[in-house]
Amino acid sequence: MIFGVGIDIAKCARFEKWLDTPGMVERFFNPKEIPQNAAAAPSLTAAQKSAVLQRLAARFAAKEAFSKALGSGLVFDLRDVFVTNAASGKPELGLEKSALQAFKERCPQWQTAKIFVSLSHEKEYAVAQVIIEI
Repeated sequence: MIFGVGIDIAKCARFEKWLDTPGMVERFFNPKEIPQNAAAAPSLTAAQKSAVLQRLAARFAAKEAFSKALGSGLVFDLRDVFVTNAASGKPELGLEKSALQAFKERCPQWQTAKIFVSLSHEKEYAVAQVIIEI
């Protein structure tokens, strides 16, 4: 049974200032999801910077989509929701600390629930969808 569905879209250009401002990316993203070359933003080629911005935008959209699927709004630290990739490349949503606590409080069958995440991006925009199944 579906407990919740959330979707969010983010404009990639929004994250350019974040990338250029020291400490800003770390303020909203878990270390597990920050691209290694993000710290080298000033020296990236246009294509490399575009790829980093798309990655960040998709992952930020996933955080927002999770809060919508949970039906809670942003009641947790955004760094506590993160997207990693399985060996196959499939994105997986991870929870820790405040996000895990919010999940436990709001999802009655959290122990057996499954969280599905899908990400997509195309130049200017990134989108994420999260489905929580119980």
